[in-house]
Amino acid sequence: MLSERLQQQVTFLMEIDKVKQVFRRSFLTDKSRNENDAEHSWHLAVYAILLAEYSKHDNLDLLKVLRMILIHDLVEIDAGDTFAYDVKGYEDKAEREEKAAKRIFGLLPNDQGEEFYQLWTEFEEMQTIEAKYAASLDRLQPLLQNYFTQGASWQEHNITSAMVLERNKHIRDGSEELWSLVEYLVEESVKNGYLIRS
Repeated sequence: MLSERLQQQVTFLMEIDKVKQVFRRSFLTDKSRNENDAEHSWHLAVYAILLAEYSKHDNLDLLKVLRMILIHDLVEIDAGDTFAYDVKGYEDKAEREEKAAKRIFGLLPNDQGEEFYQLWTEFEEMQTIEAKYAASLDRLQPLLQNYFTQGASWQEHNITSAMVLERNKHIRDGSEELWSLVEYLVEESVKNGYLIRS
C-alpha cells in the first residue's frame, strides 16, 4: 500500500501534466504552433545551465535557479498564461497566480508544498541573485523566440521596440552581457522590420 506522502506526490505529478496544455504567445522557431509552458520551462532550464557564466554573481546557486525555473509557471495551470504585454491581464495576475500556487503546491506533502511555494514566491519577487538570474532568462527566452521567428508574436500584437525594452529591462539585473544582447536584438529587429520603432 502506498504511503500518504507518496500518494500526494504522485497526485501532484499527475496534476502538473496539465502545464503541457497551457499555450503561450511565443511561437516555436519553425512557426508551426505556439509553445506550451512545459516546453518553455525545459528551454529555460537549458538556458540557465548554458548561460550561467554571464550571471552577475559568481556565487549563484544554479540548482536553486533550476528549481525555480521548473516550477515558476505551474500556477498557469489554473491562472492561465498572461501575455507579457497584456496590461489588463496584469491587473489581477498576482491574485490569480497566488490562488493557483496555494492550490497546486497544496497538493504536495506540507514540507514540499511550502518549499515549492517559497521558491515560486522568491522567483516572483526577483530580489535574490538566483531569482534575478532566473527572471532574466524568463524574459530572454521569448525575446529570442520572437527574433528567430521574424517577430511573429510581436507583429501579431503590434508590439513596439519601446515595449520590448521596457518589458525586458530586468534582464540587466541578472546579466549585463545578456542585456547587451537584448539591445542588439531589438535594434536588429527594428532594422529587419520585426518590430515597430517607438
